[in-house]
Amino acid sequence: MRSSADDDQRHLRPRAWQLGVAKQPTPAHHRGFCLSACAGMTKLRDAQMPLIPFGEYRPDITDYDQASTGAVLNALPRGDGYGPMPALSAYSAALPGACRGFFKAIKTDGSVAIFAATATKLWRLDNTNQTWTDVSKGGGYSAVSSTDQWQFVQYINYVIAVQANAAPQFFDLTVSTAFADLAGSPPQARYAAVVGSFVVLSGLVNNPYRVQWSALGDPTGWTAGVNSSSFQDLPDGGIVRGVAGGEFGNIFQDTAIRRLVYAPGSPVIFQIERISDDRGLYAPYSLIRSGDQIFFLGPQGFAQMDPSGYPAPIGKEKVNRTFLADLDTGNLQLVIGASDPRNNRVFWAYKSTNGAAGLFDKLICYDHVLARFAPLAVSGEFLGSLSQPGLTLENLDSISGSLDALIPSLDSFATSVTPGIAAFDASHKLGFFRGASLEAQVSTGAQAQAGRRVFVRGFRPVTDAGAAFGAVGKRERLTDTETFTAENAMDAAGSIPARASSRYVRAKLRIPAGTAWSFALGVEQELSLEGAR
Repeated sequence: MRSSADDDQRHLRPRAWQLGVAKQPTPAHHRGFCLSACAGMTKLRDAQMPLIPFGEYRPDITDYDQASTGAVLNALPRGDGYGPMPALSAYSAALPGACRGFFKAIKTDGSVAIFAATATKLWRLDNTNQTWTDVSKGGGYSAVSSTDQWQFVQYINYVIAVQANAAPQFFDLTVSTAFADLAGSPPQARYAAVVGSFVVLSGLVNNPYRVQWSALGDPTGWTAGVNSSSFQDLPDGGIVRGVAGGEFGNIFQDTAIRRLVYAPGSPVIFQIERISDDRGLYAPYSLIRSGDQIFFLGPQGFAQMDPSGYPAPIGKEKVNRTFLADLDTGNLQLVIGASDPRNNRVFWAYKSTNGAAGLFDKLICYDHVLARFAPLAVSGEFLGSLSQPGLTLENLDSISGSLDALIPSLDSFATSVTPGIAAFDASHKLGFFRGASLEAQVSTGAQAQAGRRVFVRGFRPVTDAGAAFGAVGKRERLTDTETFTAENAMDAAGSIPARASSRYVRAKLRIPAGTAWSFALGVEQELSLEGAR
């Protein structure tokens, strides 16, 4: 038979969302911060909280009494909370103008060749001194449209570059010193992909509803009917916004997704099948192929799909509403996706409604193993996935005049085929995210004690950061605007003092830029109940 003391203890157990707890009761009278107590207590006394985690970033839903939060910045998701986001660290000299696309190619000897584009020219990075050499065809090109970018693919030794206002270009990594028009008279196109042994062009200037592919094994063969080269006009689904390459091709239109499946010996060359209606590609440069997965921004929000499968939403009731409300829809060319295969993450850069012209000012990260998002305040011209060429000690002067002032480890400058996230900053310099940590902010969800006011005296952040600051958010009603106490520094004992009396409270932690840290798990908060129900 259960005693009244058992009832008191049951009332005081931690909620099921807390770490390490399973199958705990969750009726309304159990909500809020869980306090230490002994059997038979009729009044809760001062106590130190069990751990309150920094939950999953889900700004689209209320974070009241949830294992989620809507307040995270410049912190990457980890299995045990959040970790630091390194700052962008300049690697190259500046391009002569704003970057409008960049690409890494792997040569037959395993070395890396890096190309970049400005509005009217194409450039190659000198791996010795990190300056840029003009490798445009003679006379350059008509300027890429303000709503487009350059796009690159590699086909064996060919680097192929496309944009709507120029004939497709190619650079032979074995012999070329400059780009030239791709042979075979291919159509002018906005987008390029490699599907099996074919180069596939889309966003065609003369027919935006068409996809056209090269001859089998020959990117210079573009005569329809010769060696499997052909095209297909798509009768519905809207304009073709891009193709995700690979063993299968996936065609993304405004409101449809179709799959390209090579059919050897068939007169149609590719079998084209519709795999999705009313789902398409909203921002053409958001399309990412990462490992065996495809990620993209559709009209409904972020989605993921297996190349042989079907699209699945990943941002619904997480970040979609918040992201789409913040996005500058007049600058979709700055919604740029990139893969970070080293860390199983993808990133999308975008220009917010408050961003500066011509630049993205925010990133959103998605860890597709943890299935968690995180927002980042980073600005630049173009985002991409890039392998870094190696450097000799003599070359380091191009990065820093002093070894003591060199922020990245010297190990970071080794040649690496596995790409990482890179970007061009507002000064037209290529950089990698290998600098000191950005200033990070993480918060718990809002909590309450079932109709009772609480008095918070402080909290202890569970982190290995040597320096941190914190404040307590408070409000009397969920409809009220939340205010925060004055920010205080973490003391020598690892606690952050605060004084806050309210019904709904949360802890906010700030870790300054440049601080060495690896995790922030949550907080242990010190509080007591006050007043009547």
